[in-house]
Amino acid sequence: MKILCLSNGHGEDAIAVRILEQLQLQSDTLELAALPLVGEGHAYTQLGIPMIGSVQKMPSGGFVYMDGRQLWRDLQGGLLRLTLAQYKAIREWGLSQAEPATVLAVGDIVPLLFAWLSGLPYAFVGTAKSEYYLQNEAGWLSQTSRLERWLGSVYMPWERGLMRCRRCKAVFPRDKLTTEVLQQYSVPAFDLGNPMMDGISPKHPGTEVSEPIQPLRILLLPGSRAPEAYRNWQQIIQAVAGVMSTFSEQPLYFLGAVAPALDLAPLCDYLTATGWASQPSLPVSTPIFEPNAFVFTQKNATLLLTQQAYHDCLLMADLAIAMAGTATEQFVGLGKPAITIPGKGPQFTPAFAEAQARLLGSSLILVEQPADVASVIPSLLHDPNRLQHIAENGRRRMGESGAAARIAHLLEQQLLAA
Repeated sequence: MKILCLSNGHGEDAIAVRILEQLQLQSDTLELAALPLVGEGHAYTQLGIPMIGSVQKMPSGGFVYMDGRQLWRDLQGGLLRLTLAQYKAIREWGLSQAEPATVLAVGDIVPLLFAWLSGLPYAFVGTAKSEYYLQNEAGWLSQTSRLERWLGSVYMPWERGLMRCRRCKAVFPRDKLTTEVLQQYSVPAFDLGNPMMDGISPKHPGTEVSEPIQPLRILLLPGSRAPEAYRNWQQIIQAVAGVMSTFSEQPLYFLGAVAPALDLAPLCDYLTATGWASQPSLPVSTPIFEPNAFVFTQKNATLLLTQQAYHDCLLMADLAIAMAGTATEQFVGLGKPAITIPGKGPQFTPAFAEAQARLLGSSLILVEQPADVASVIPSLLHDPNRLQHIAENGRRRMGESGAAARIAHLLEQQLLAA
């Protein structure tokens, strides 16, 4: 059996690879191929999965739906030519297969449409849409328009049509609510969890020791794309200053989880410019052990900048100040609260932040300005009932770890055994 995986974004590539890895563990007769529709597909090359067609990094990084100017830049960068070449590659791959073959589409309507155009059986992992954008278990959100309510789902009728096609063997939405809505439209949808939460499991803390007053540990997530992440960082550090004033009698740890692709120099420079002092080594009581971390102190606070201890930062933090996409969702999925501030984009715009707040519900607290963050935290931490609700909400919306293995197992039943 041959499988062609289509995905359209860095995060989608990572989710696809997790599923393909699990498929390889379950069957040693698979022949895998991939075509990342956005970006260069480094996740596939790291796993040794060959590409079947042209790949190219677009100026927008895949965020064309957020800004018409980004779409225009992509068109100027050869988007139409690339899309046509990719379509031809998919059709040629499908027609050239002498043995059973199938397509796994991961992302949104673009890979789903290409999977349908392939003429082969296919499955779809829907990462981009959730019913939580429009409704929750209690009913429609107040922001949901009459048209959206009339349409009945976050997935448009033509998307549902592609999912109801007889060649579509399985659909894996990102949460239970979305699964239940799609099932009402006769879509073969299965609630198996969200692969985004895979690989985030508790680890033993490093050199953490007990302290007379328990420190408050706050995760800082500026996002992963430059130069936007550097602007986000400045807003986050402005919020940090207010938190330090509010909690002036309590030890504070700020855990800056920075994407490996970013340059740490602008982040460090801004810390120095705002009164933080660089330190030569980790403090004894650090909540994470990462020898290559950059350490800064100011008053009652210690700030760690790391590009190698992302998961540890998520697991050790009590709450987050976040201006990121996937990372924020993963943190919330651990049952923890996050506070977010709208940025200037191109990704983390006010519209993106508002949509993310609808997606994550009570687990994500949206404020207007960095100065507003400090006033939110005390009331949050002193309300155990609210924290319990946030924990349950986050786990319900993001699902349990191990989704990739569950999806791979069902794929083998639905596609490989057919």
